[in-house]
Amino acid sequence: MRVVYNLEGLACASCAAKIEIAASKLENVDSAFVDFSTSRIFLDIHPADIHALKHALQETVATFEPDVIVTEQSTKLERPTLFTVQNSSFFLGMLSFIVALFVPGGPLKTALYIMSYVLAGYEVIYKALRNLRQGQIFDENFLMTIATLGALAIREFPEAASVMIFYRTGEFLQSLAVDRSRRSISSLIAIKPETAHRKVQDSIVDIPVEDVRVGDLLVVRPGERIPVDGEVVHGSSSLDTSALTGESLPQEVQEGEEVLSGCINLSGLLTIRSTKLARDSAVSRILHLVENATTNKAPTEDFITTFARYYTPVVVGIAASIAIIPPLFFGGVFNDWFYRSLVFLVASCPCALVVSIPLGFFGGIGLASKQGVLVKGSNYLQALHEADTIVFDKTGTLTSGHFSVQKVTSVDPFTQYDVLEMAAHAESASSHPIARSIIRAFDASIDEGSITCIEELSGFGVRASYQGSEILVGSKHLLERFGIEVTGNNDQSGVYVAKDGGYAGSISLMDEPKRGARRAVEVLQSMGTKVVMLTGDASRVSGQVAKELGIEDVRSELLPHQKVEELERIMGEKQVKGKVVFVGDGINDAPALARANVGIAMGALGSEAAIETADVVLMTDDPLGVVEAMDTARRTNRVVWQNISLAFAVKVVVLSLGALGMASLWEAVFADVGVTILAVLNSSRIIASKSQMEKRSV
Repeated sequence: MRVVYNLEGLACASCAAKIEIAASKLENVDSAFVDFSTSRIFLDIHPADIHALKHALQETVATFEPDVIVTEQSTKLERPTLFTVQNSSFFLGMLSFIVALFVPGGPLKTALYIMSYVLAGYEVIYKALRNLRQGQIFDENFLMTIATLGALAIREFPEAASVMIFYRTGEFLQSLAVDRSRRSISSLIAIKPETAHRKVQDSIVDIPVEDVRVGDLLVVRPGERIPVDGEVVHGSSSLDTSALTGESLPQEVQEGEEVLSGCINLSGLLTIRSTKLARDSAVSRILHLVENATTNKAPTEDFITTFARYYTPVVVGIAASIAIIPPLFFGGVFNDWFYRSLVFLVASCPCALVVSIPLGFFGGIGLASKQGVLVKGSNYLQALHEADTIVFDKTGTLTSGHFSVQKVTSVDPFTQYDVLEMAAHAESASSHPIARSIIRAFDASIDEGSITCIEELSGFGVRASYQGSEILVGSKHLLERFGIEVTGNNDQSGVYVAKDGGYAGSISLMDEPKRGARRAVEVLQSMGTKVVMLTGDASRVSGQVAKELGIEDVRSELLPHQKVEELERIMGEKQVKGKVVFVGDGINDAPALARANVGIAMGALGSEAAIETADVVLMTDDPLGVVEAMDTARRTNRVVWQNISLAFAVKVVVLSLGALGMASLWEAVFADVGVTILAVLNSSRIIASKSQMEKRSV
């Protein structure tokens, strides 16, 4: 069982990591995960008293962050309050420092510096002492307190005060930058309506969306979001579906058509009949996927979390060695080497890594959702970045799945009409696109009374009893399975028909490639990605489609289980490290979606099977969504590694200079909070950036 709580006021990334570790040790808690990007904690628990659990969690959180409140309901992000007691004290400390700069040397100048230090840094010192009592030593508060008190001990009063002021300024700017990123991320997924207008006889009643029942009549005015999934019963309008599908062009809807929650009604007044509850509607499923995506950490995140846990104690040990060993064994001046150790301490905090990397991945997930791509976790975002082979299913993925009968052939004594009639009646109970196209081509009424039995043979076709005869309709493999020899035009692709054990004829169908399929293949290949197509169609037809799309590697005439075998063969053929992505329609291809390194379900917003099985869900039928997903994954990982490189490079330089006595506490503070601010701002670029597909289309 999983429960989720919000941590209001959480602003410390290292504290978030400590809360995560402590919460995982609570009674009845199997595991805990704190998502700093959204200020939430996820708890996997045994059946337990939820009220007692929340109380225990609040006590645990308070030991690290007394001002953080555990709440059950998600609250809207409020802008941070600037005029607080802490900020006022900090401002007075800064004012005292400025006055001290203009006071002549003497006791008054020293007193002003000390006053400045206390006013600006009392909160940092208090947190360090509180954490020390609880055995939590190695954090940024401890490092800053030790470093600045050390500066005071060697009578570096101006530097102690200025470093604390600079640190607090950096912390304040960092909190603003994190808040900006959180606000940007929240705006991407804040598409869930809060109220609905229920029609009761001749009146309209406003109710919470959660109170909408299946079958309710709801009024949606121009400019409002559709509250739940439903069917239009009156009116027509244009819908802005960009929040769900990433499609910028409005979608026209008429009476009888389905509409999804979260879409904006642009023009006409609509009356819809709800077909799903709010919790089951499209927008709720989207928000659930996006908000819970951060629980699946990327390997990079796991590495940095583990690294930070051991990194700071090691650095503190090195700093102590710098302060002690040279004066004791090599005749060094204690004050000089002690100061170097202080610089080393301040520069060591890994905040830039701990804060910016989760924000970067969550920003990528948020951007993908804005483009109509739902990524279930940052681990899949990183796997997409590493993918070098994309395997597409053909029907419904690269092609439209809207078949049309091109030609009917028959063998004596059957006519073309006989073949079409038998196929239409045998397929009459099927909703498969091929079956519907055959029924449309028959263009006559179906005599249901003449059909006594229909059996679907998965992956092959159907067997039916029609007018007392056994009819087989399906692939060539189906007829071979029953020992029926295909005569005449046996190289023709399509659907084969047999009656009472004898071959009757075949139906040739055409499935057109989707509009964006060729463009998607071209762009993926230009990105250095190998494209493979798997299909159950005959080799001649699949070869024609592949040629039109520019795909060279085609594997045809595959049954559903053979697609999985072929996918495993492709994964086994790889000589270099890389991931294999499978793209399918999300229902028939569920086994292959589950087997691939990353499974992408195409156009499967309404499919529960797709959402459960796939790692990435595209909310449109456009193959270009795969390109968007790949592009966003690469951009996200590029920014994440920029942050890692920046943080490590600056820290290595400043730590080295500090140990050599060539850096001051000012540079050390920049290596901590300054780099953190730069990394957070760099992460926010992911959210603000434009799609590469938009740029390519210009």
